Amino acid sequence: MQLTRPALRRLDPLALDPADLAGGLAVYEAARRADYPHLLPRTARSWTSDLVLGWDGEPSTAYVQRDGRGRAVGVLEVYLPERDNRHLAMLDVTVHPAVRRQGLGRDLLEVGLDRARAASRGTVWVEGFDTAPARGFAARHDLQPATTEVNRRQVLHDVDLDDVSSIVADAAGHATDYELLRVTGPVPADLMDQMVVLVAAINDAPMDDLEFEDEVFSPERLRAFDAAQEAKGGRLYRVLARHRATGVLAGHTIVAVDSEHPWHAAQLDTSVLAGHRGHRLGLLLKGTMVQWLAEAEPQLLEVDTWNAASNAHMIAVNERLGYQVVATATCYQTHV
Repeated sequence: MQLTRPALRRLDPLALDPADLAGGLAVYEAARRADYPHLLPRTARSWTSDLVLGWDGEPSTAYVQRDGRGRAVGVLEVYLPERDNRHLAMLDVTVHPAVRRQGLGRDLLEVGLDRARAASRGTVWVEGFDTAPARGFAARHDLQPATTEVNRRQVLHDVDLDDVSSIVADAAGHATDYELLRVTGPVPADLMDQMVVLVAAINDAPMDDLEFEDEVFSPERLRAFDAAQEAKGGRLYRVLARHRATGVLAGHTIVAVDSEHPWHAAQLDTSVLAGHRGHRLGLLLKGTMVQWLAEAEPQLLEVDTWNAASNAHMIAVNERLGYQVVATATCYQTHV
């Protein structure tokens, strides 16, 4: 269909317009079906949570673009970190497949770049799955690839739990100085201070050519993350490794089960403090999580995870536990 010049409308998180919310979701769904059908549809609940609470308390600003007939045809999201990385803006540009190659993506990108300039953000990231439309868009707008990310999926009906038990037993033999804790829901108050330190270990993950500073964590940020997960319907499971002699939390892994799609879960952060590496805690934590989920969430069909393609250690752990590649994506970087 031919695109006429649309109007861009901001989605106000304090007074969400149901029509704009529905229109934006329709754009996301059309793009998902065309470009990345392996992902689950975005829901009104999950997007509303993102618009109000963000990933961990800092939401992005979203805009919906309509055509001359009032149909939503594009969505722009602009995320400007405030707690750290204040040099950075992250943009997400989504165009309905029916109106691509008519300049709408360029226009949305320019709006996002203008927002970055206005906020004095000199570095801009734009992510996209490795599809022909995304690669072409990046090339036309001089967006330079900075890192490759890989989406892997663990299909639980194909996982041999006896093999997982062997993996866990072997890893436990190398980690006799540690005990495991299982935690559901928000971080308990008595563990919060240690969890702030532990979560920050994710800063050791490879970032390749991305211009990125270490993230700054606090109890408030962790509580905001837990609240955002609850708002979007995520049931949180954490397995923690605690050093027996000192009581220090040395490693953790987190999975969020999607209550709106209860057969699906997301494997989130897994990290181990530098001084406690070399004891196979990653395998122990993630293998134990597989066993726990088999008991607590037996309806689960799949668990998805993302890693930088350069994160060889975590990829080896994931593949040992049966994760297989389903898609790759590129984070592009530019400067304004």
